[in-house]
Amino acid sequence: MLGHHYTRTFMETAVASLNAGCNLELSYGMRDNVFMHIPKALAMGNITLQMLRDRVRPLFYTRMRLGEFDPPSMNPYSTLGLSVVQSPEHRNLSLEAAVKSFVLLKNIGGTLPLRAQDLPGKRLAVVGPFADNPRVLFGDYAPVPEPRYIYTPRRGLETLPANVTFAAGCREPRCQQYSRAEVVGAAGAADVVVVCLGTGTDMETEAKDRRDLLLPGHQLELLQDVVQ
Repeated sequence: MLGHHYTRTFMETAVASLNAGCNLELSYGMRDNVFMHIPKALAMGNITLQMLRDRVRPLFYTRMRLGEFDPPSMNPYSTLGLSVVQSPEHRNLSLEAAVKSFVLLKNIGGTLPLRAQDLPGKRLAVVGPFADNPRVLFGDYAPVPEPRYIYTPRRGLETLPANVTFAAGCREPRCQQYSRAEVVGAAGAADVVVVCLGTGTDMETEAKDRRDLLLPGHQLELLQDVVQ
């Protein structure tokens, strides 16, 4: 109603939503909510009591499965601590998901993967605003992780048997202040350069879209300097 003008009133919105199968409203910061108009819609015969029960039932069934109505001592989820969340089984599954979600667009000359046995004595530079900034690595709606479990590209690459150097070039994704000398110095002395660029929630989140897909600030210049 407010954004797309599909409906004209909150009650009309409530009826349309219930008819469409919607059973949960997220209306942040609104004094008057759509669901508050459901009783009036029911009284006027725009929806039936059976439809309302059908919509409500899955909500409470889910809450019951989550143990929300049980004493905490009977709720198995209340005893879950970090040792369970960060168990080897879960961490291995996360690693598997990360590996299987990579998208490789080009691999000219078979540069990747970097093999540990080929790296001793090699000089590896990791550069860019995403190279060693844990804060910018997580997208919108991501959980807040324990810092000790965050592996930035720099931290991960430093586990390899190579001489790793680091240069951010710019400290934040907006990359308004760019240190070309820092990046060129690191890249020029390296056998392998890993460039870490992107946007992150500083640039785009829900309801905060961008007009283009270009790298922000001086990030493209940073990349071109490394290539040169």
